Amino acid sequence: MVIMRNKMPSPQPPGALAYLQGREAGQREGYEEGYFRGKQQAYTQRSHFTPAMRDVHVLYVASGKGYPYSPIDEAVFATLQSMVRQVTLSDSRADVASAAAGCRPDVMIVLDGMFLPTDQVDQVRSMGIPTAVWMTDDPYYADMSAGWVMHYDYVFTLEKNCVAYYQNLGCPRVAYLPFAAYPGHYRPVPKPTAFRRQVSFIGTAYPKRIEFFSPIMEELMKFDMHINGNWWERLPGYSRYGTRIEMNKWMGPAETADVYNSAKIVVNLHRAFDDAAINQNTSRIQAASPNPRTFEIGACGTLQLCDEREDLASFYTPGVEMDTFRSPAELLEKIAYYVANEPLRKEIALRGLERTLKEHTYAHRLERMLSVIFA
Repeated sequence: MVIMRNKMPSPQPPGALAYLQGREAGQREGYEEGYFRGKQQAYTQRSHFTPAMRDVHVLYVASGKGYPYSPIDEAVFATLQSMVRQVTLSDSRADVASAAAGCRPDVMIVLDGMFLPTDQVDQVRSMGIPTAVWMTDDPYYADMSAGWVMHYDYVFTLEKNCVAYYQNLGCPRVAYLPFAAYPGHYRPVPKPTAFRRQVSFIGTAYPKRIEFFSPIMEELMKFDMHINGNWWERLPGYSRYGTRIEMNKWMGPAETADVYNSAKIVVNLHRAFDDAAINQNTSRIQAASPNPRTFEIGACGTLQLCDEREDLASFYTPGVEMDTFRSPAELLEKIAYYVANEPLRKEIALRGLERTLKEHTYAHRLERMLSVIFA
């Protein structure tokens, strides 16, 4: 009779169990991340707004201001090409009146208008060609824009509270039209090339932002916070954070989108409407509307934490498609909450992506603009 004895397992070398557990966790995390990225791509493919083609000729006049306005020019021009019969491109520093006389468009649309002489606008209007301007920096430079907006037939502003301001100046037709996301620039990326980070912020170090971030920088850095933008050497003790603050570099849309895609959470903190050192807004028009980054972050399918603004909920539902904060302490609380709740973070990010693609692209905005002009 043969007696079988259970063989005692060989003792595992130190760290073997931890290695196996780590490998399993890594595989699980990789699978979940891949599944999330796949859902992002599915949302992008099925949520595509294509407006009907209009039989009109648009003379589009770019801002002529370079970064960060040139990507908006690219987005508007490319979107118009897919919406109207013909688009002629000019620039605010060019002889726009001669261009209009030569091509005889159905409308002239100008981005910003700061560098376009008003006599050029007047000459185009004298030809019977409607003119429209889309304001880019309201309400921060309202004192300056007052000098040229009245020369246009249509004024479109990205700030809700500037509608009445321009109407009171005597502008005959004013409409609220925020900026948007251009999917050609901002979209989910299956494999971001930027290094992974938990929390990201991109933006200039305006005084309000320094005042907001300074008391909580040490806590933010515990969440692997990375900052990109101009003037961050003004942040007290900025050198302590090393490469986590990349200073004085304009990031183009591709690089910005890559960073958004590499982060679990993107913080969006608006600039202050009452910053007298930077702004030209002596009327103290309050800013109620979301900035362009709001839509660009949403288009990348990343969870956005944004400071509250009066009209923000008209575009996204807080806690459902993005989330908001009212203080530095609340921002820290929200970051900790979503870092610890991965499924919810991804769920909200996907809803934000879907809402952006369904309602907040430049195709949506330009369809609205053309509907107003050709009503």
